[in-house]
Amino acid sequence: MVGVALILIWGLFISIKLFYESDMLKIKKSGFTLIELLVVVAIIGVLTAVLLVNLVGIRERAADTKKKADLNQMKSAMRLYYNDFQGYPANSGGSIQACGGAACAEGSEMNNGATVYMKSVPEYTEYWVSADRESYYIGVTLTNLSDPEAAASFDRCGSLIGAETEGMFYVCSD
Repeated sequence: MVGVALILIWGLFISIKLFYESDMLKIKKSGFTLIELLVVVAIIGVLTAVLLVNLVGIRERAADTKKKADLNQMKSAMRLYYNDFQGYPANSGGSIQACGGAACAEGSEMNNGATVYMKSVPEYTEYWVSADRESYYIGVTLTNLSDPEAAASFDRCGSLIGAETEGMFYVCSD
């Protein structure tokens, strides 16, 4: 889009220049007129404004994408844990109890002493496991409160969660 716009600007610029240098006007001058320069500056300003509007929020969207990917990796680690113990890790105060028998904090290693399930536990806001340890959900708060994937994740895990929290992305047992 920007490339096409720059080609159009360049074409307009050359057309104006050729018109002024043509024999129709019988005027020979070198350089650009003030109007030509103002037109180019105005076009560059419009393009800059369009680009800035599109770039706002890129970091927030990237951070949310990373949180969602990390939670999906956590889901795989939880399934590996389930396969070894025929149940998901216990819950203590909203924390996963699977980091060497202690609560898993962000960045800690999820393990059972011998087997490492996840090298670095990602950020998570809430964790819940059923009494029989057959189902769970993990949620993380996203920056973009209206993220469509957050709503879709609630639709997938809503039967376990109960009330929806705006801007929360969930993964749960299948």
